[in-house]
Amino acid sequence: MTLHEESIPFTAGDGLALNLKRVRSRSRPPSRGPVLLVHGAGVRADIFRPPLPVTFVDALVAAGHDVWLENWRASIEVPRNEWTLDQAARHDHPAAVQKVLDITGARSIKAVIHCQGSTSFTMSAVAGLLPQVDTIVSNAVSLHPIVKTISHLKSRLAVPLVGLMTPYLDPQWGEHPTGPVPRLLNALVQLTHHECDNGVCKFSSFTYGTGFPVLWRHENLDAATHDWIRREFGPVPLSFFRQMARCLDAGHLVAAQTLPGLPADFAVAAPRTTARFAFVAGALNNCFHWRSQQASFDWFEGHRPGRQSLHVIEGYGHLDIFLGQQAARDTYPVLLAALEKN
Repeated sequence: MTLHEESIPFTAGDGLALNLKRVRSRSRPPSRGPVLLVHGAGVRADIFRPPLPVTFVDALVAAGHDVWLENWRASIEVPRNEWTLDQAARHDHPAAVQKVLDITGARSIKAVIHCQGSTSFTMSAVAGLLPQVDTIVSNAVSLHPIVKTISHLKSRLAVPLVGLMTPYLDPQWGEHPTGPVPRLLNALVQLTHHECDNGVCKFSSFTYGTGFPVLWRHENLDAATHDWIRREFGPVPLSFFRQMARCLDAGHLVAAQTLPGLPADFAVAAPRTTARFAFVAGALNNCFHWRSQQASFDWFEGHRPGRQSLHVIEGYGHLDIFLGQQAARDTYPVLLAALEKN
């Protein structure tokens, strides 16, 4: 299947220049409505398109969906900025959804959201800023981040210390450290991580949690994808890690700043959305424990029973849900079924 890709700029609510990528079949028009894919921190929209025979984007297009990929302010295609989840929730996702609706003429949209794209998009939805979104498939984490005890301690102790040395962490330092702080941190990574010879893979594990590795199971990645990730991870600001540390302490998402339309605490009141949520998690996730999604499922069930589902996928971790060499067999059908459920 030959695909056509179109890049479409849009402007966030605070004026930041962002973009969407629309992917469609060259031979036949979509038979279903638009689906928005939202990436995590320090990557880009193309994280859903690894060098696999069939990517999740391919599977969506083949199923007839009109596929849109959002490069929000955490994307490595956007100039480096000290973003927070609040900024993305208030300014990025509502503008992206509206842009898709304006172009397609659709009345509603579905979304597949991952990691910090998921947390910030969930914040938007819970705050009532995404009334046009009727279905949300969330991978890894949403309203209730839960990590290993050692990772929680790391957020409390290491984040303030690293924040004194640098405003950003960059997995590219795993192979190209420039300056004393990148060299110091990379030396620490090389001392403690021996799971592979991919410096970006190892530095990503250091950046995003505790594990060897953190973001995927090595056995789930083929050699081409494991090499491809060297180019797909970039800087993440300490402003995000400070906010996530506060969220981990609270047990759910809380604001880092005061922005109009957003609550200070996102779990204090009933969600202001009618969207059906499907919570997905890899059972072996070393970044956020699968119980994160269980907790969010339980919270939503307490407010509106029967409108959400939970899917824990054995043998998978965090991002290999999308990048795994057997994902087309093991995980895509789960995501597609959750997306298409009436």
